[in-house]
Amino acid sequence: MKQHDQTVTPEKKTDTKKYVETPLMKQYYAIKAVHPDAILLFRVGDFYETFGDDAIKASGILGITLTRRANGAASFVELAGFPYHAIDTYLPKLVRAGERVAICEQLEDPKLVKGLVKRGVIELVTPGIVLGDNILANKENTYLGSVYFGRRSTGVAFLDISTGEFYVAEGSDAYVDKLISNLAPKEIIYQRGCEERFTEAFGSKHYTYRLDEWVFSEEVNREKLCKQFGTSSLKGFGVDHMTSGISAAGAILHYLEFTEHRNTGHIRSIARLDQNDYVWVDKFTIRNLELFASNGAQEKSSFAEVIDRTLTPMGGRLLKRWIAMPIMDTARINRRLDVVERLVGDAELADTLREQVAMIGDLERISSRIAASRVTPRELVQLKNSLAALELLKAAMESTDCERLHELADGIDPLEEVRERIAREIYPDPQNNQIQKGGVIADGVDPELDDLRRIALHGKDYLARIQQRESEATGIPSLKISYNNVFGYYIEVRNAHKEKVPATWIRKQTLTNAERYITEELKEYEEKILGAEEKMLVIEQRIYAELMAHICGSLTVLLRDAAAVARIDCLQSFARIACERRYVRPVLDEGSLIDIRAGRHPVIETLMPVGEEYIPNDVMLDDKQQQIMMITGPNMSGKSALLRQTALIVLMAQMGSFVPAKSAHIGVVDKIFTRVGASDNISQGESTFMVEMLESASILNNISDRSIVLLDEIGRGTSTYDGISIAWAMVEYLHNHPTAHAKTLFATHYHELNEMEQMCPRVKNYHVTVREVGNQIVFLRKLERGGTEHSFGIHVARMAGMPASVVARAEEILRNLEQVYGNNEIVPSRSPRERGKRHTAHAVREAAESAAPQNMQLSMFQLDDPVLVQIRDQIKGIDINTLTPIEALNKLNEIKKITGI
Repeated sequence: MKQHDQTVTPEKKTDTKKYVETPLMKQYYAIKAVHPDAILLFRVGDFYETFGDDAIKASGILGITLTRRANGAASFVELAGFPYHAIDTYLPKLVRAGERVAICEQLEDPKLVKGLVKRGVIELVTPGIVLGDNILANKENTYLGSVYFGRRSTGVAFLDISTGEFYVAEGSDAYVDKLISNLAPKEIIYQRGCEERFTEAFGSKHYTYRLDEWVFSEEVNREKLCKQFGTSSLKGFGVDHMTSGISAAGAILHYLEFTEHRNTGHIRSIARLDQNDYVWVDKFTIRNLELFASNGAQEKSSFAEVIDRTLTPMGGRLLKRWIAMPIMDTARINRRLDVVERLVGDAELADTLREQVAMIGDLERISSRIAASRVTPRELVQLKNSLAALELLKAAMESTDCERLHELADGIDPLEEVRERIAREIYPDPQNNQIQKGGVIADGVDPELDDLRRIALHGKDYLARIQQRESEATGIPSLKISYNNVFGYYIEVRNAHKEKVPATWIRKQTLTNAERYITEELKEYEEKILGAEEKMLVIEQRIYAELMAHICGSLTVLLRDAAAVARIDCLQSFARIACERRYVRPVLDEGSLIDIRAGRHPVIETLMPVGEEYIPNDVMLDDKQQQIMMITGPNMSGKSALLRQTALIVLMAQMGSFVPAKSAHIGVVDKIFTRVGASDNISQGESTFMVEMLESASILNNISDRSIVLLDEIGRGTSTYDGISIAWAMVEYLHNHPTAHAKTLFATHYHELNEMEQMCPRVKNYHVTVREVGNQIVFLRKLERGGTEHSFGIHVARMAGMPASVVARAEEILRNLEQVYGNNEIVPSRSPRERGKRHTAHAVREAAESAAPQNMQLSMFQLDDPVLVQIRDQIKGIDINTLTPIEALNKLNEIKKITGI
């Protein structure tokens, strides 16, 4: 965990030699002292420079040259820099490396100042506070998190400054940890002095920054939030009672001010994340179900990537939130499903909506850049085009007879006045994408601007005429008039013609192959032209600023439009994938039944080889007849996939999506728990088994009557009897819990657990079928009633490429075990632990001894492999004592040919 502290002051490096710092370095150190833990990009002329430790760090991250510069007498300082116009290339690299970056600009025009130019930090960019498009991911939020450990509860807030989304919640540390896992903030701030509690509650992998306790003052932050939203209280947002949450949310606003992000007009509201509104999906479940990142080698195979058919960045970000936070309100879910069903049934309407949605830009991030006065001219043109598409989208939804689409259309305001003003004042294709360069404001907006443009345009035409006239008068055909920042306009003559230059021309520069001159006439026109260009820039920037101020008045409406488009985009995405993959509408109610017929895994079925189809399966769970399904079967048979697909189908249904099944009846769940797959946390000293037990404990301590629990191979990380005992006790706990009959799928290799069906009436045995063909097994991947006694472990070992000698030896030992002890006698599930261990060990030893040949060492020549026999015969006939080196090489070549290598 990277920890940073607002009040840390840098240690002064002492030097035995006395020296006097240069004025520039004095200024640098004064600014650096305010931001000691950030890399300071210090603007000097046309370069951003870094000094000292910052230079060493920056040169390593950016791959730029590290040098030294003088810093007064008998001293030097490390230096590394890059051109100011390359900041869009270098800044993202620093931020992605987890660095805080303070951008220090020249606050005065060097031409107008004598001596040292005034400088100051204009922005502090951190992993959680980013506005630049070159750093932000289109379909991913960049949240800044804030945690406050209050007396009664823990408060948490999340802000994405690039979109204006602001959320607040409070509850237990476990609930806050779940929200942090759901929203995955890039940076978290919290109060100093709580480092140990933070690490215990949320782990050590987060990028964090500590602030003083006073920053989290509830009274001050309540006032700060009201001022931000322009309200007298927070009751209208439903967060007035959340004292810890208000402390956390207000601290975020303080942090924005501290990092010089004061233009926050797009942050207009805050939303409460209520624990009772969303399904509990903790960090273990997010990882085990591979919701956002695949644990395997295949790219683009996470659940989010596979189901995403959104057409806008806003839609992509909202889809990820819907995945992380499925809802529990059946009315809200069914409203989403109604729209999806309509779009599935009306392809023409769906195509019309998609056509318009695809033309809408990232309204959320454009809004944030308008508020921060950073929006580019081309983004304004994109906004204008997006508003035009919004109007057509609204009309298309209103033309249908679908009530749900009418409700969504009511939330859209195309902002016709804003669109028309942009169209009137900005060129449709601006000459430059920076207002500082001009060529952005359209003709006819300002009469003075139009007049100045005529002067500048005609002035340049006159220069062309001067060039033609002087070329003819002097007889110099290659003569040309050019411009640079040093001399302004000049005449360049190649050396071959310099004798023809008139005496009235003034020579200014000699080049290798040419010379440059100026004339009085050129200087006169230069003053007129450049004066006009400077005035034009001033006028264009004024008009542009007025336009920004006008649009700022509509940011609340614009953000509401963005939210509506994001919802429509997600719903059309659900409809599209439903059509592509034959998904069906699930039935959701408040009951306890989960009944999935012919369910499929939404990710695995897309990765199947051509011509091969995913084998569907039925799953039925309730709290009265079949609460726990005990599933046995060999590895690779599909047990884990069955568990995951059940969880994903439930999650998809409560997102408002159609699901991969023939039919699905879902009684809404409040928590989805999974313990699937093995993983170590070696850095924290936790083994696979410890991680398994931690995740299992979290499940058992948080289940409710509406939870669904998916457990895979519990207890396999320890000895057989320990594992069986733990697994048995967990099933009993889930079955006999006095208040919470959590619906459970329990996949296991411990066939002894099949005995539980006789003891626990709501436990039912199932197995995943396989077929033996000779010494091979075929995985049928079909779930059937009843347990199984056979693990097929040796068959799987053979399929995995285990050496044939090992497989053969294992089969010998297994046959002797089965002949002497039978299938179930050596591991009696109800035997005392120590007696059972001695019994098992004795059985295996006897079987191994009776099956072992005289020489226990495995030999490759005991195999009945004709190739190996040939090689053996070749080697047996060799007399090593008389073999020459060349004969040895020839013999080795013959053996190589036999093997076919």
